[in-house]
Amino acid sequence: MHSVARRVIAPDVFLTYVSTDKFKTGCLSVNLITGLERSSAAMTALLPRVLRRGGGRHSDMREIAQALDGLYGARIEPTVRKKGELHCVGLAADFVDDDFLPRGERVLEKTAQLLGELLLSPKTRGGLLTHEYVDSERANLINDIRAGINEKRVYVLDKLLENMCSDEAYGTNRLGTEESARAITAKALTRRYQELVAASRVEAFYCGAAPMQRVTDALTETLASMPRRDGIRWPNTDVVLAPPKPAPRRTSEAMDVQQGKLAIGFRLGNCMKAPDYPALMVFNAVFGGSVTSKLFMNVRERLSLCYYASSSLDKHKGVMVVSSGVDFEKMDEARGEIYAQLEAVARGDISDWELRSAKQAVITSVKSAMDAPSGLQELYLDHAIASIKFEPDELAALAGAVTREEVAEIAAGVVVDSEYILTRRDTVSDGGSI
Repeated sequence: MHSVARRVIAPDVFLTYVSTDKFKTGCLSVNLITGLERSSAAMTALLPRVLRRGGGRHSDMREIAQALDGLYGARIEPTVRKKGELHCVGLAADFVDDDFLPRGERVLEKTAQLLGELLLSPKTRGGLLTHEYVDSERANLINDIRAGINEKRVYVLDKLLENMCSDEAYGTNRLGTEESARAITAKALTRRYQELVAASRVEAFYCGAAPMQRVTDALTETLASMPRRDGIRWPNTDVVLAPPKPAPRRTSEAMDVQQGKLAIGFRLGNCMKAPDYPALMVFNAVFGGSVTSKLFMNVRERLSLCYYASSSLDKHKGVMVVSSGVDFEKMDEARGEIYAQLEAVARGDISDWELRSAKQAVITSVKSAMDAPSGLQELYLDHAIASIKFEPDELAALAGAVTREEVAEIAAGVVVDSEYILTRRDTVSDGGSI
């Protein structure tokens, strides 16, 4: 069991505290929450990587590693997350809980100090973030952006959302683009850093066995030098209920691939006016988000139209995507059957077994997230930045009470927006669109 508390520790700086003795390690993170923007996404994503390279007292990776070794192998890593149309970046630490250290040893405060140093007192030269670190991490970021094309399943989903949400911030990749990354200079990144630490909403998270006051004191001291601008405007996610352009929009791309990919993007529709998150999760599990879903059991298993077929949804944005791997000659048949399965859910054609299995999949997913500090951090970061205010046990219980009619009502309001197809070079015309 765990207990949760939340408090303000500075202007627009919030702490979510999860008390539990379930784990041998504690975790502590500080997240800067800003709006996702195409013009600055690459810089925002690069920033925590550069900060992790060196601080005012521990100026390089070797000195940082020595300091972490002295904290019984604690770790501090950069984080870059996309939550709806919010860009969440920062540093996250994990460390051994005091109960498992020699008597009298305490690493929470020292770990927090090191994290604060890297975040607020980075290594600089001439008032700018160190050029060598910026250049090195910029190259690494570009490599990571390029690597996205090698994982075709992820690549196709990224391209789908880029096209589907071309006029929305949501179409921006969390790492930005290679073109914008190449243009980053130490001067520009320093300016972006100063903007973020002064004007971002800050969400700190702790999970472990230390008393709340001790954690609060450690973080208050750690973040004492953080500059805060008056009148910070909290970013939010613009939920679009219906396709803003005539749909479905189809885009096809040809590559030297052995397997076709079909990705379909949907708007969740009017259910997002007052979202019932447990029902949304069960709907997704019934349709394509579990191994007992209609997409898996019918499109993949019974009809053998896909190598894989699954759905996922972004509860913040009100978007659902279907991802599938398909033989080239079966593309049209697979597409038709995916839509047919969604229509079946909308009709309420859901067996007792399908509904029961979907609920159990959601419950298992929620409970498994509680088995690791990182899972709890994701759950409570969602709580902090959206209207998902359920405790995990409550969320699981509500999912277990979702009815067939509630699932069907959600499905009936779902509207297709866009499709993205990856095929081999000899199957489409030079235009690349169908």
